[in-house]
Amino acid sequence: MPCSAMRPVITSAKNDGARTLLRVSNAILPALSMSVMSLCAAADTPPAQITGLHDAVLGEYSPLSGNAELARRLLSPLSAAQIPELLAHAGKGLSEQPINLAQEKFAVYVPAQAPARGYALLVFVPPWSDARLPPGWAAVLDRYGVIFVSAARSGNDVTPLGRRAPLALAAAYNVMRRYPVDPDRVYISGFSGGSRTALRLALGYPDLFRGALLNAGSDPIGTTELPLPPRELFLQFQKSTRLVYVTGEQDPASLAADEQSIHSMREWCVFDMDIEVTHRKGHESANPTALSGALRALLNPVEPDPNKLAACRAAVETKLETQFQQVESLIAGGKHDDAQKLLHQIDAHFGGLAAPRSLELAHK
Repeated sequence: MPCSAMRPVITSAKNDGARTLLRVSNAILPALSMSVMSLCAAADTPPAQITGLHDAVLGEYSPLSGNAELARRLLSPLSAAQIPELLAHAGKGLSEQPINLAQEKFAVYVPAQAPARGYALLVFVPPWSDARLPPGWAAVLDRYGVIFVSAARSGNDVTPLGRRAPLALAAAYNVMRRYPVDPDRVYISGFSGGSRTALRLALGYPDLFRGALLNAGSDPIGTTELPLPPRELFLQFQKSTRLVYVTGEQDPASLAADEQSIHSMREWCVFDMDIEVTHRKGHESANPTALSGALRALLNPVEPDPNKLAACRAAVETKLETQFQQVESLIAGGKHDDAQKLLHQIDAHFGGLAAPRSLELAHK
């Protein structure tokens, strides 16, 4: 049965919350509602293992790449909760998966020799539209025993949630099914705009990606564009995700973005970070030497100080509770518009840390 799609056009919203969601994810909703009538399921028997650089069709779907799970992990709670309402307004429903893997292509590089504990895996989100291995990377991947995978049609011109995120998740799932991959050494990476998407995936999927190689592209977290995931996932991100920033010293815009991102991480109790500045390089993908240093840093995470982490988390919770009390006070005083405005600010800033209380207050 062929895969088909239906794309809603959302032109209006009933309330401020819905309008906020439209501003955040207007480009996302069409892809989220794509209807895959048949998941083009792959055979139960995994394909033969191929080493070296090759093109691949990776046809097995991961439950982590489903539309509902993407929304739960990558949107704020209030935004995710409004998607069914907005789709119903357009007369559409939320389908299971946003992409048709039978139509997708991936570049895969597999070192000939698997390490004793299994390969490490680097999922790469590109800014360009084709699937390729950056020059000089093969020898470095061989040295560290790292499989590389990158999707075509996953560049800066397509939506993060509609294509880039599910393609990266499908890439990880399929490679881990085909090859002996160590689940404790699965990483997400990207260059420029792809690196910003990689950070979004590292934040939302710390149970899959144990680290991120951020090459000349990063953002602060706890914003409308990069909301915090559900509480249990964010606590895992704080504790066990390693972030490696790699940027050329002649790339001032990316260095400034890195500085803002790193400052944000520390405010949100994320401390396991490594910062690599590549000398005499501009806005370009990591060269083999920079890649080698970044992989070495990824493969050697640092456990955060438990007392420092606990104290930082407590400070964040105090700020959140103070704002919730302000919302309650506004509701009690009949100032519902002001309460709604503050609640959406809390939702954008604290994201999943504020749920389910933010959702309960929204119903008031």
